[in-house]
Amino acid sequence: MKTTTMAGFHGLLNLSLSSSSVSIHKPKSFFYEKKLSLIKEEVEGLHFIRMEKLKQCWSSLLVLAVVVIGTGAVPITYLQSAVAKGAVCLDGSAPAYHFDKGFGSGVNNWIVHMEGGGWCTDVASCSARKNTMKGSSKFMNKDFGFSGILGGKQNTNPDFYNWNRIKVRYCDGSSFTGNVEAVNPANKLFFRGARVWRAVIDDLMAKGMKNAQNAILSGCSAGALAAILHCDTFRAILPPTARVKCVSDAGYFIHGTDISGGSYIQTYYSKVVALHGSAKSLPVSCTSKMKPELCFFPQNVVPSMRTPLFVINAAFDSWQIKNVLAPTAVDKRKEWKNCKLDLKKCTAAQLKTVQGNFHNQNELFIFEFVMGEQLITRLNRVGLSISGFRDQMMRALSPVHSTPSRGLFLDSCHAHCQGGSAASWSGAKGPQVANSKISQAVGNWFYGRSAFQKIDCPSPICNPTCPAISTDE
Repeated sequence: MKTTTMAGFHGLLNLSLSSSSVSIHKPKSFFYEKKLSLIKEEVEGLHFIRMEKLKQCWSSLLVLAVVVIGTGAVPITYLQSAVAKGAVCLDGSAPAYHFDKGFGSGVNNWIVHMEGGGWCTDVASCSARKNTMKGSSKFMNKDFGFSGILGGKQNTNPDFYNWNRIKVRYCDGSSFTGNVEAVNPANKLFFRGARVWRAVIDDLMAKGMKNAQNAILSGCSAGALAAILHCDTFRAILPPTARVKCVSDAGYFIHGTDISGGSYIQTYYSKVVALHGSAKSLPVSCTSKMKPELCFFPQNVVPSMRTPLFVINAAFDSWQIKNVLAPTAVDKRKEWKNCKLDLKKCTAAQLKTVQGNFHNQNELFIFEFVMGEQLITRLNRVGLSISGFRDQMMRALSPVHSTPSRGLFLDSCHAHCQGGSAASWSGAKGPQVANSKISQAVGNWFYGRSAFQKIDCPSPICNPTCPAISTDE
């Protein structure tokens, strides 16, 4: 934001006063001249009052700008040293992050939060992306306001406000997993997301994270998926004495069945993995058992994870409703166009497909035990949906729910990424499950004050604390 000094404002206003002064031609008659003189004085008096109020407004705006920028904006750090290592954005520019240093009791505590922003699956989509901040640090904003899980105020982020807080910018399009050495001179695209992640972590280690006592690797959306995929590696890099855990906010993308009975999302992820050379960067504990693209789904990675994980997710995740359940590519007649954007516009049949049939995981597991998973899969593929999207979400979360060291906050909101703003993270009107806000649940879980694994009520309209509007990043 450009700033202007108060002297500059006053100069601008004085110019306005002089240029707006009233000029009236005097008639020859003394009577008219006197009357016009009085009118002129009245007009100029009103003009003076108006301009004084304008000055006051400008002064207030200036103070407000100073307060907002001075307290919330964290400057960008370009990691130029990473370029020589080949750790670069899609366009070859240096990776970047924002770092707000810890203080007081949090000086040796670290939270590394990875930005989200989808993926690119082919040369065309990655080429378009490299001309934006999601593919090049050249287009990134120089300052970033921290809030929510990264917030620096004790009243809105009591457990982590004075930690070293880092937001890693996302510019590779692969959830920080790409690792292709060759660069095609025709498109000049660099697929180096995994190198970017490691370069940033190494730089933070040199800046003090090697002395960490507590640490969290977190993220939103594609960044939250990265937090899951890199979680055990992060744990291995940090001191063995440190308490290290991971938090995924809207990153639990399910290996779901779409409205056609297929799995468009699996095809989509297979393109990401192939293009970016992600296979060698994914957890070996998963890739040794199944195809690499299947290891982009947390439900296949989490069972073998050793590091404690907390999952924040909406049962009716707005991104997944649009792209996993009803992607445009399979919704040929656009019957889901309105429903997937606003669940209140769904037909009864569509709402059933979104909501499902089961209130909780126990009901779902009993049904699957009696019916058999193979039969359910066959029925889904021929369009006879037995389980809805929420049911699929609960099934995918079973590795989280079945392990006591893991945490789960699954609300029934139609949202995506809920930990990034103070309002949804800890605000009075933010989402709650079992009378707990997200910040309380995560903080208590991290410090071992109490466990938290809660699944919300089964309807997209049953929780009055959910925001009225979907919150995509």
